[in-house]
Amino acid sequence: MGMKTGSHIVWDWNGTLFHDIDAIIGATNAAFAELGLEPLTLETYRELYCVPVPKFYERLMGRLPTEAEWEAMDDVFHRYYAEHRTACGLTVGAVELLAGWRSAGRSQSILSMYVHEELVPLVRGFGIEPHFIRVDGRTGPSGGSKAEHMVRHLASLRGVAPERTVVIGDAADDAVAALHVGARAVLYTGGSHSRVSLETVGVPVVDTLEEAVAEAERLAA
Repeated sequence: MGMKTGSHIVWDWNGTLFHDIDAIIGATNAAFAELGLEPLTLETYRELYCVPVPKFYERLMGRLPTEAEWEAMDDVFHRYYAEHRTACGLTVGAVELLAGWRSAGRSQSILSMYVHEELVPLVRGFGIEPHFIRVDGRTGPSGGSKAEHMVRHLASLRGVAPERTVVIGDAADDAVAALHVGARAVLYTGGSHSRVSLETVGVPVVDTLEEAVAEAERLAA
């Protein structure tokens, strides 16, 4: 029996299932220090953050970083993040929600812009890998759009219909990627964006993963 009629969730990883906002802010500030920029607070970060990341840096610097600056900042960011992510855990309630969705006979997957070969062992390390029919991280250069990855991701999921699929993420980019493939989206405020910036996208915005899953259930019904 395929799951042709089942609802499917595509989960984002960073800032959604993985509560790593502290490591991300620390890494961003370490990258900024490279160029002598002032550190950001969580509020300011959430207010200004956008993808592609060079655009976010432009909002803060008043200009786009040069290629050399971008490479230096990217390098510091990833070094700092790799060191500090070990102190981060899953978002409250994630384990129970993943298990519940799966035991109800529905499918779910992860699509992340985090490097694939680092993502997989991380997911495995939390013991949640069996809940997903597929875990896809980014292969290739950083800074691309999630929409093109979403096309490939959904194409690789047999029997998953876009119209019964809901993307749960913490960034406007997640909703854009969902709409691009004809899926729905729910955005969660615990990651990189403020509620105000998420609400401009026009999809449901929630404060907990529990609400996100309830909303996904409703949308995919």
